[in-house]
Amino acid sequence: MQIPPLSPGWQALLSEEAGKPYFDELAAFLRAERAEKRIFPPEGDVFNALSLTPLEEAKVLLLGQDPYHDEGQAHGLCFSVRPPTRPPPSLKNIFRELRDDLGLEVPEGHGELSAWARQGVLLLNTVLTVAAHEPASHKKRGWETFTDAVIAGVNASEKAVVFCLWGGHAQKKAKLVDQSRHVVIEGAHPSPLSMKKFMGSRPFSKINSALIAKGRTPVDWSLRSVD
Repeated sequence: MQIPPLSPGWQALLSEEAGKPYFDELAAFLRAERAEKRIFPPEGDVFNALSLTPLEEAKVLLLGQDPYHDEGQAHGLCFSVRPPTRPPPSLKNIFRELRDDLGLEVPEGHGELSAWARQGVLLLNTVLTVAAHEPASHKKRGWETFTDAVIAGVNASEKAVVFCLWGGHAQKKAKLVDQSRHVVIEGAHPSPLSMKKFMGSRPFSKINSALIAKGRTPVDWSLRSVD
């Protein structure tokens, strides 16, 4: 498993991680899995969150768990799917809350969040791969150590970052964040199991308010519809 060329900040941070024994073991595990199973996202998309959001430009970290596990869904950004794939239930709830919170129209025809990533929203999962139709199948294989290093790298940023942690799994990572310098916004997960608590939580306006308070540019959360 090769980490693609990334921004200087990511390269400096993750070249050290890639040389550690756990990463070699993770890479060997993934080679064996890909030889026998369909693995998501495709190999070239695994590190898309880091590719689209340079460490130097990260101002929001939105944390997911593991990638979507059905065909045509995962492409390396948490909660995001490329067209023509229909948004899964969690993403539909995110879009509904986006509409209710900021009055933005729900995009028609896609659920891709790359526009957010390019503005400095790091759309990170704690586990970066999954076997087809087997949720959490790559849990505790080494990805958590790698993504904890990513979170620690963002935490070390000189500029303030807003960490958005939805659900108990993500909220456990709050201990990695220096809240004297950064902002942590916690809330319910947008999954159908907890959507009643998620709806009305207004995370997007809270994130932008926190960014403005820290002297950073707010995120344009609007997403274009596609035909």
